[in-house]
Amino acid sequence: MSRVTTTATRPPRAEPSLAARLLGAAPDPRQARWAWWGPLVAMVVGGALRFYRLGHPDTLVFDETYYVKQGWSLVLYGHEREVRDDLEEPNELFTNGTGDIWGPDPDLVVHPPVGKWMIGAGEWVFGLESSFGWRVAAAVVGTLSILLLGRVAWHLWHNAALATAAATLLAVDGHHFVHSRTGLLDIFVMWWVLVAFWALVRDRQDGRRRLAHRWGRLSAAQRDRMPLGPPLGLRWWRLAAGVSLGLAVGTKWSGLFFLAVFGLMTVLWDLGARRAAGVRRWWVGTLVRDGIPAFLLMVPVALVTYLASWTGWFVTDGGYKRQWAQDNPATGPGGLVPDSLRSLWSYHQEVLSFHTGLQNEHAWSSSPWSWTVQGRPTLFYSQWPERGEQGCEAEACVSYIASLGNLFVWWGATAGLVVVLFLWLFGRDWRAGAALTGIVAGWLPWFLYQTRTIYSFYAVAFVPWLVLVVVTCMALVLGAPDASPRRRRWGAVAVVAYTVAAVLMFFWYYPVHTAQVIPREEWTWRLWFDFWT
Repeated sequence: MSRVTTTATRPPRAEPSLAARLLGAAPDPRQARWAWWGPLVAMVVGGALRFYRLGHPDTLVFDETYYVKQGWSLVLYGHEREVRDDLEEPNELFTNGTGDIWGPDPDLVVHPPVGKWMIGAGEWVFGLESSFGWRVAAAVVGTLSILLLGRVAWHLWHNAALATAAATLLAVDGHHFVHSRTGLLDIFVMWWVLVAFWALVRDRQDGRRRLAHRWGRLSAAQRDRMPLGPPLGLRWWRLAAGVSLGLAVGTKWSGLFFLAVFGLMTVLWDLGARRAAGVRRWWVGTLVRDGIPAFLLMVPVALVTYLASWTGWFVTDGGYKRQWAQDNPATGPGGLVPDSLRSLWSYHQEVLSFHTGLQNEHAWSSSPWSWTVQGRPTLFYSQWPERGEQGCEAEACVSYIASLGNLFVWWGATAGLVVVLFLWLFGRDWRAGAALTGIVAGWLPWFLYQTRTIYSFYAVAFVPWLVLVVVTCMALVLGAPDASPRRRRWGAVAVVAYTVAAVLMFFWYYPVHTAQVIPREEWTWRLWFDFWT
């Protein structure tokens, strides 16, 4: 009698549903709650530090001499005017609350008005009697960006610890901190591009949810008749991103690079979604169903938003080159363009010529090669009191504001760039690609302008993405959600330890971010290298 042996076979693994393929596992509700509380606490603490003694020093710092005064001119006249040339100390008058320093002539300003309107709003609400008024808008967006980056990290990883780490690292970055306490424009560029990025991350989730719903309810025969996949309707988050990017360009033209890179990013996300959903002609479907609508929802919307930001210039008569078209009548098809737009175009041509030709010696200019390693952080303010001056109790003291980034963010991100690039190229990790986009848009274009005078303080525009690079590496250390509890526990310890080290470094450098009067010896303990001073 023969014996029949049977081998137990493992049942085949169930194919994940379309929604699971496109959206991943649903987040843990407990994690979701902590992903609000952690970044909120980081924002409250970071905001308190930014607002504490915000008016110190009570004088125009670095390029505040341009943008703070131009912001007030916008409030008064709707456009920027030149400061009267008969005033010997206009900065001192302005600092003391005297806003009547303007002559009748328009000023050639080389940056659009959005950031200056935001500065001017703070001045209008709080007045000129204290420098608090001209810095409060920067402090507000700097504080809100802490929470917003935490929420971005949550939507990327669905992990509360990583979301809190992202918010905390931004809160304690010295470069971001100094800009949050100074009336310059770059913090507003950072804010609007971060808002746009958050909106596009939300659009990715919303678009995949729509695709799963509309594609999943079709039968196989219906799918065969729709080789491009379904249309996804009006993408409101993408529209919001277009408005935000228009406001970024309306602060500084460098926002154009973010518009280009983010536009490509969001279409590539759609490409991956249609391919994962099994759409037969996913490449063409993405171009027709997503790419063209994405362009129309972002680029024209950004352009209209940008033009709207010049409303003050349009509705007044005294702006720079406002009457140029009347003195230079158009011929041919140019006559169909309104005079105001032709005048603005001529103005923009002059500004572009200024930017491309800007070459002068400056002690704090730097090459973009040095930015992420903090090769030449910009000096915003310095005083050198002796004993008995400004509260100095040592033989010699220093009061200093250096836009020196937290090395756990900047050096950590510099080292992590290779890892994150590898994850994106070979691991096809969309989160890694997302972390790289802001750096590609905010940093790489400056390598094309190395003959121009440029400064490392421009880099604040992409600080949030440096943080995301660090957090991407933290996610590797933490381990996948299905990793062993021991691995996850030790990974969490490493993430917390790194974040705490960054917090400690921030407080060590706090005196040279806030113009505290400290002995010169203590100043040298913090400014380690000659190229930092």
